[in-house]
Amino acid sequence: MPRDRDREPLVVGRVIGDVLDPFTKSISMRVTFGNREVANGCELKPSQVVNQPRVDVGGNDLRTFYTLVMVDPDAPSPSDPNLREYLHWLVTDIPATTGVNFDGIAGQEVVCYESPRPTMGIHRFVFVLFRQLGRQTVYAPGWRQNFNTRDFAELYNLGLPVAAVYFNCQRESGSGGPRRQ
Repeated sequence: MPRDRDREPLVVGRVIGDVLDPFTKSISMRVTFGNREVANGCELKPSQVVNQPRVDVGGNDLRTFYTLVMVDPDAPSPSDPNLREYLHWLVTDIPATTGVNFDGIAGQEVVCYESPRPTMGIHRFVFVLFRQLGRQTVYAPGWRQNFNTRDFAELYNLGLPVAAVYFNCQRESGSGGPRRQ
């Protein structure tokens, strides 16, 4: 009989394994692009994710801060992910109980949002939320390519994630030349 963990979408989508170690979700996190909420494994088109999403973080302790990481573990292509993981976004110092919509209200964007533009295959884009030890304790890496979420978490003593969600995205037909059959 299969265990619940084996049916967990992050396991099925190989986010647990490729990007993260097993963890227990302890905070609610809602990611929305326009009016479209990200659910594990959902398909979003590049045209739907041009602008950075709104991220709502749960919790009730205003002294607690979080770090949000968005990566593509399938860059440049799922069959040869030699740039794994590509860092698309990094936001720190997000207070609990807030929406991160970046009108300067909540969180510090330390690596600006770069919209997904996959050229080959179906890419997973993963949002990972970590609890910080304190404010201004997490800094930007010097590069986006070959970012490693596990190493990053270890470097800043972030521990295991408190929440994660991912979506799938592939090149839209009709953009960027002839489509191969």
